[in-house]
Order: sequence, then C-alpha cells, then structure tokens
Amino acid sequence: MKTLKTVLAVLATAALMSSAAYADAAKGQKYYLKHLKPKFQMNGTKFAAQHTQDEWEELFEEKGEGFIQEFSEKYPKAKMWLENPDNWGKLQHIRDFAIEYGSDSGNVPSCG
Repeated sequence: MKTLKTVLAVLATAALMSSAAYADAAKGQKYYLKHLKPKFQMNGTKFAAQHTQDEWEELFEEKGEGFIQEFSEKYPKAKMWLENPDNWGKLQHIRDFAIEYGSDSGNVPSCG
C-alpha cells in the first residue's frame, strides 16, 4: 500500500511539472532564427549575448513578462508575436537558447 502511494505521488508530481522542463535550446535556436531574427535584425549570437544567463532567467520569469516588455519596446515589429499567448511554448525554447548562450556562458551558437 505504501509503495502504491509513493508511485502515485511520483506520477502526480511528474504530471504537474512545468512545460519549461521540456524546453530545448536547439529548438529555441530554430524558433529564434525563424520568428525573431527577421524582426530583431540580429543573429543568434548577438541576441543571446545581450544578457547573462541569470539575467535571461529573470527576464523569462512570470511567463516571460520582462522579456516580452523589453523586446517589444526595443523591436515594435515583434510586439504582436511576442504578446501572442500561442507563442509561449516557442518562447520556452527561446528562453533555453538564450540561457545556454548567454554572455557569460562561454558557449557560441552555430547560428553566429
């Protein structure tokens, strides 16, 4: 009985995990190149280097409010896309891309 409760607790916890746990930096790079690069007019290396990894994490807290606000102001052409709730899944991946290649990461994306 105790084992069954433990198994159910583990399954319930796994079911409640955020979709951010499934985000992927490689997908984020692809989404950035397809959707945001034309609007931001910069390659992925310059985009990711705008902030440190910790700064990117902060910008993407609260469903990306800080990121959406900052980049909507800097790039008004991107505002509609950034504010569209249907794009939140893509932004999760872009978040991972930005964190993976943040200015203090030492990593350089291949989309330079």
